[in-house]
Amino acid sequence: MSASASLNRRIVLASRPVGEPTAANFRLETTPVPQPAQGQVLLRALYLSLDPYMRGRMSAAKSYAKPVELGDVMVGGTVSCVENSLHPDFKAGDLVLAYTGWQDYFLSDGSGLHRLGDLAQPSLALGVLGMPGFTAYMGLLDIGQPKAGETVVVAAASGAVGAVVGQIAKILGCRVVGIAGGAEKCAYVTQELGFDACIDHHADDMAAQLAAACPAGIDVYFENVGGKVFDAVLPLLNTKARVPVCGLIASYNATGLPEGPDRLPLLASTILKQRIRMQGFIIFDDYGHRYPEFLQQMGEWFAAGRIKFREDIVHGLEAAPEALIGLLKGRNFGKLIVKLAD
Repeated sequence: MSASASLNRRIVLASRPVGEPTAANFRLETTPVPQPAQGQVLLRALYLSLDPYMRGRMSAAKSYAKPVELGDVMVGGTVSCVENSLHPDFKAGDLVLAYTGWQDYFLSDGSGLHRLGDLAQPSLALGVLGMPGFTAYMGLLDIGQPKAGETVVVAAASGAVGAVVGQIAKILGCRVVGIAGGAEKCAYVTQELGFDACIDHHADDMAAQLAAACPAGIDVYFENVGGKVFDAVLPLLNTKARVPVCGLIASYNATGLPEGPDRLPLLASTILKQRIRMQGFIIFDDYGHRYPEFLQQMGEWFAAGRIKFREDIVHGLEAAPEALIGLLKGRNFGKLIVKLAD
């Protein structure tokens, strides 16, 4: 570590958002860079992953994980470099996948660190070869269980998870219809990723377009969004359709229930009559033991060019708050990553 790098920049949760987060909910601080004791490593973050789940961590509401406390560093996965090591299993220069949060430096006792070896593009460990790719793989294959010839619909189809879901479904011989925000994203989904069709969720007749694109109904719907997108999907679900529920980004900033009629009776009756399997999952809680299986298969597909992946990289820790705010509004195009250092 150079003498000039004597301070650790970190972004903490300054206040809990009401509705959409704002820049005022975050605070940039500087602290001395911690020094490792025996059995510890000092990590320097190179790339920080930004993901929709972070909005939930900013809330004090009960969830599957503890919220970030006020004044604590925002959580997040990183690709980090071992800057200094007093741990027998790590040496300076090692690249690792870690959970160090929104800060430059972090002390670790080595638990939970995954070596990245000589990965040519380390940021991929936060995307197609990391949590988003793993989420797509397990959610689709284990819960969705697609079969050749079936119709698979993917919400947020140009995003880090949805893009991988659709491409896996195509590898398995399915008809794949994406839903994305805007003409540019829809063109990318069909022309670059190879989906059979993509519907712009901004279109006034989105539901009618989706029905036209799915003349045989929907066998698997990979849910990332909720809201009006799910409203359009629900009447198209076939008997014994499967719905992996990965995220509901349309409601993450909501402060109350949506306006309009109570949709719960319609949902419940559809699940019953159509015998639909609708299941939520938390990727590492439910499938952590299968990560090596995923990594081997996805690594093969990616190396062979069968899976394409797009990154949306912003630069500098200070850019993280506005980038997350934009992510929750769909402004990103691909996997959103903050580059912190070379």
